[in-house]
Amino acid sequence: MPSPSIVPEAAPIDHQHLQRMTLGDEALEREVLALFIAQAKGLIARLTEWPDDAAALAHKLKGSARGIGAFTVADAASELETVLTHGGDASLALWALDLAVKAASEAIGERLKRC
Repeated sequence: MPSPSIVPEAAPIDHQHLQRMTLGDEALEREVLALFIAQAKGLIARLTEWPDDAAALAHKLKGSARGIGAFTVADAASELETVLTHGGDASLALWALDLAVKAASEAIGERLKRC
């Protein structure tokens, strides 16, 4: 059995970053979070079809994720973009991105319930 990591895993959303990006406006924060969830789910659905513009879709998701502080999603989208551009296991990279999006969506859903 592997030892647990002494480095905590990154939170799905960096709330301080999000607050800076939305200038502390809670209504704007709720709006961009809801838009991100919808966009991310739509992009994941499109990516599972392996369209010709998959690398561009991953890039788009990476930028959106960075904007709200979903850095784990951004990193996973960046990895998928790199694999699609330079070769590698795209299925594994998409699986990791899907997991990151699900974790971020869950965290966002919890945050929206509290706002």
